[in-house]
Amino acid sequence: MSSPVETLNPLYNSEAGAGTLIEYALDPGYTWRPGSEYFPLAYDMTTDNGEVWVANVREGLQYGGDYGEVTAEDFVYQITQLHQSEWAGTVDAASWPSEVNVEATGDYEFQIELPNPNALYPETFDPYVYPIPMELMQPYVGNQDAQGLQQDTEILELQFTGNLGAYTLDQWNRSSGLSYSRNDDYYLKNAEGVPEVFTQAPYFDSLEVQVVQEEQSRLGALESGETDSAAVPPNRVSRFRNLESTDVYVIPQPYNEVCVYNMRDNGWTTGPGNLFRNKQFRQGLGCAVDKQRLVTGVFRDFADVEYTWQPRWSNWYPQNADVMQFGTGELYGSEATRSRIREAISDTDYSYNGETLQNPSGQPVELSLYHSAGQNTERSMAEFIAQEFGRNAGINVSVEAIDGAQFSQNYWQQQVPENTDQYEWSNGSYNAGPREVTSANAWDMTVVFGLNTYPLNPTTASVFFQRDSSYNPYGYYPSWNASELFERASNATNDQELQSVFAEIFRNIAEDQPMAMLAFPADTVGYAAGIEGPQENFFSGWDFPAWYRNE
Repeated sequence: MSSPVETLNPLYNSEAGAGTLIEYALDPGYTWRPGSEYFPLAYDMTTDNGEVWVANVREGLQYGGDYGEVTAEDFVYQITQLHQSEWAGTVDAASWPSEVNVEATGDYEFQIELPNPNALYPETFDPYVYPIPMELMQPYVGNQDAQGLQQDTEILELQFTGNLGAYTLDQWNRSSGLSYSRNDDYYLKNAEGVPEVFTQAPYFDSLEVQVVQEEQSRLGALESGETDSAAVPPNRVSRFRNLESTDVYVIPQPYNEVCVYNMRDNGWTTGPGNLFRNKQFRQGLGCAVDKQRLVTGVFRDFADVEYTWQPRWSNWYPQNADVMQFGTGELYGSEATRSRIREAISDTDYSYNGETLQNPSGQPVELSLYHSAGQNTERSMAEFIAQEFGRNAGINVSVEAIDGAQFSQNYWQQQVPENTDQYEWSNGSYNAGPREVTSANAWDMTVVFGLNTYPLNPTTASVFFQRDSSYNPYGYYPSWNASELFERASNATNDQELQSVFAEIFRNIAEDQPMAMLAFPADTVGYAAGIEGPQENFFSGWDFPAWYRNE
């Protein structure tokens, strides 16, 4: 992997890469098989009416150390005392509002009662919970110690996992990587209702994850056989496909490539005001980038153009809706860009001086655009965006590399105020308050993070489009009634109703341009030849513990 992860604490991690590392050692409640088929891990979920869901905890799940067996009470305690608390600020807090009633109904059974029916509740990933011993959480609950909970060594280093994962985390060096060993006691080996290949899983004695920032070094290790897997950039896929020692899989995924604008008070550093907050200005920027050239030139066509918050392969993509296609046709180019920007700045002291947009002081508008260090494809994308903004919008953009974890801590997350009561909302470091609450460092734009569009159930994506949600680091305030529409989607009782409201949501997102929605790149992943398990579909990796080497 190209950069270190910030945390392995399941209660506070929000990054997909770290989530994968956690799940090597700790299975969550459930996953999905190809065909969008629910597959129970720690617990199964059933319902009669979509309003009351019953979770049946798998028997025989054991924590490590003296923590004993996993029971329903562990999950109920975690949900009610942490996620539903006002002090803990977990990443899953938004998934468990106080209106959701959770209680244990047996040693291995707990019940989730929703305020309204939701036929796609597991697909929201709201009830996606990791088993953590109640005894491990209790001291922090008693003291309301969120910082201690985030930094607890047993949780942070996954020391409690027992038989709950295919591998056991042995060592985590924050800068260089992680090492795991085979878990001989993995619970799925003896579980009923699982494919036969799991009976001897896992098949590898060890698992090593190395942080190698230089892309060429990662690819060299894959080619020489020093590593069994590494991401292959689109411009190198052909070469690695032609090697007998490697296979390359093209795997569709739901994370998009977005250029995020900082609408908080420490964004738009080029002058007074913050033009990113203006919908018409954002639409102008949306017209500045040729998305098809981006897909072809940077991603070598291993990506799909994105116009709204859903990949085209999703069952919920609005196929027949009139979605505005910024960055294509009449909605691309200098005239389309500048006409919208001129209208957006008509009541400000910003103006065009020839081809250049200038601030009220008469200086050229200059913005920064951050990308992850060591990610050549991401760097190329950032450079392409900068060129397009210069050509079509007359905006100078400086492209800057930064470590992803550093950007998350010092730029993306806000500094949580000491007195949160003085603000309309304060929902943790990813939305610590209104726009005047900012991160430690100023920034303008970023392509460091792709975001999940949740194609199994897009209602989960509501967190990205509500001003007071638990995840709004960029300070976006929708001009459309996002909360009402997502509420309608959550309460829909059939697919036809869902299709209708999702189409309306996706039309609004495309029109409002909360960020530049650019592309859905496929994962192009190289594996050593002979590894059985990877698939070219969204669900590849659901059965990772059962992968093996064909020798």
